Amino acid sequence: MQNFYSGPRRRRAVPVTGSGGTQTVVPIRTGEEYVQSLRGRNLRVYLMGERVEEPVDHPLIRPSINAVAETYDLAVREEGLASAESSISGRRVNRFLHIAESAEDLVLQNKMQRKLGQLTGTCFQRCVGMDALNSLHSTTHEIDEAHGTKYHERLLEFIRAVQEENLVIGGAMTDPKGDRSRAPSEQDDPDVFVHVVDRDERGVYVTGAKAHQTGCINSHWFIVMPTMRLSEADKDYAIVGAVPVDAKGVTYIYGRQSCDTRSMEGGEIDAGNAKFSGQEALILLDRVFIPWNLVFMDGEFEFAAMLVERFTCYHRRSYVCKTGLGDVMIGAAATVADYNGVPKVSHIKDKLVEMTHLNESIYAAGIASSHQAHRMKSGVWLNDDMLAQVCKHNVTRFPYEIGRLAQDIAGGLVVTLPSERDLRDPETGPLLRKYLAGRKGVDVESRMRILRLIENMTLGRNAVGYLTESMHGAGSPQAQRIQIARQMQLGYKKGLAKSLAGIHDGAEEPPENSEYFRRVFKLP
Repeated sequence: MQNFYSGPRRRRAVPVTGSGGTQTVVPIRTGEEYVQSLRGRNLRVYLMGERVEEPVDHPLIRPSINAVAETYDLAVREEGLASAESSISGRRVNRFLHIAESAEDLVLQNKMQRKLGQLTGTCFQRCVGMDALNSLHSTTHEIDEAHGTKYHERLLEFIRAVQEENLVIGGAMTDPKGDRSRAPSEQDDPDVFVHVVDRDERGVYVTGAKAHQTGCINSHWFIVMPTMRLSEADKDYAIVGAVPVDAKGVTYIYGRQSCDTRSMEGGEIDAGNAKFSGQEALILLDRVFIPWNLVFMDGEFEFAAMLVERFTCYHRRSYVCKTGLGDVMIGAAATVADYNGVPKVSHIKDKLVEMTHLNESIYAAGIASSHQAHRMKSGVWLNDDMLAQVCKHNVTRFPYEIGRLAQDIAGGLVVTLPSERDLRDPETGPLLRKYLAGRKGVDVESRMRILRLIENMTLGRNAVGYLTESMHGAGSPQAQRIQIARQMQLGYKKGLAKSLAGIHDGAEEPPENSEYFRRVFKLP
């Protein structure tokens, strides 16, 4: 089998949406080649009230592109971790494009995600697309079984094409939702949920918006998906399809992040993490055309909940990426303690232990969920849902405490530090080097840099990816509690207790007959 990352680079023809034609594309290999692939697309991107002519060169956007580029370079450097052998395309592919063919594939996803968090200190923007492809693999298979459709075949062809080209796939699930008490079909403005507005012999046309879309401008394609359980009245909202990022009718309004304009001020200290950042944008869809060969659900409303639940099962486990960021935060706290001259003080060491305990608790639940995976009808493997919910629920809490402890160790300078310009100024610079000195032998600039990194991850631009997204990404805390409640298996657990207590009232299912028991303990 050809090795994508070190073998000869091939060309193949891929469909061009809406044109019926083809274009020749050289597969992307490195981060730099990925960056070049984003140029000249003529996207409609708006930022701070202005049209961005070339997002690749915009200083506020470029750090988020660098984070995605790292997903390519990691696959070159650590092929076994960040790539996999695909049975779909018959070649080695980036793991973000791979359909999980074993529990080990899911485990390696988690290990890759933690590694990338360590390398970037932010969101690297590809997990949504990876989890969307995997959840669609099983869902389309089961829609076809029920309705005799050809969605699964179409999906496999799409996956094969993007694997061949090594493209970035984004997911677009979250709608603005309007009045949260009403279903999509009950809204005063139907466009607050993406829906089909027209169909013809070539395909469908969709209108609406997708909010908080991670890395969408940095993707090559995004996949539109329903955001919630739907009823028959919502059939036009039960739409799944692949859309090229530069499709006609797509507009992006870039989301602001705290302290984001520091990347435009010159210098690099004040940004905290000048090289990498995340990205979110609002996607507006105005009669966007999706040809039939790229439609993977159209009106099968009863499968919307299945898709959403399988996606969230994958994606809530994917939040082990935050443990990579947690590793950076722990390292930053330990470094600033050393620079302050207190690395051996007992309460400092105890706080670092607590930060590590919380971080590893997140990782334990996520990777255990992957290890407990099971094979679906379509052949894809799905991780354990209960442990995925526990992983994400931990993520809604523990990074905040890790961040609080990092600020505690760092001290007040993390929010009162003078600017890099003051450090460089011939009059104020020497004064700062005199009065901001810490332990002997530590350069003041190094101390400022590590304080700015802590600020960046707890209050600044990358606090989006480490804190707020930890709360609301892949569903807010109550969404996980609902799923945990559904899977508590109280009948099974009551049976355990009654058995040990010698109670035989016949009211509970014998534990050994429980589906939960068979699944957890890998019994047939």
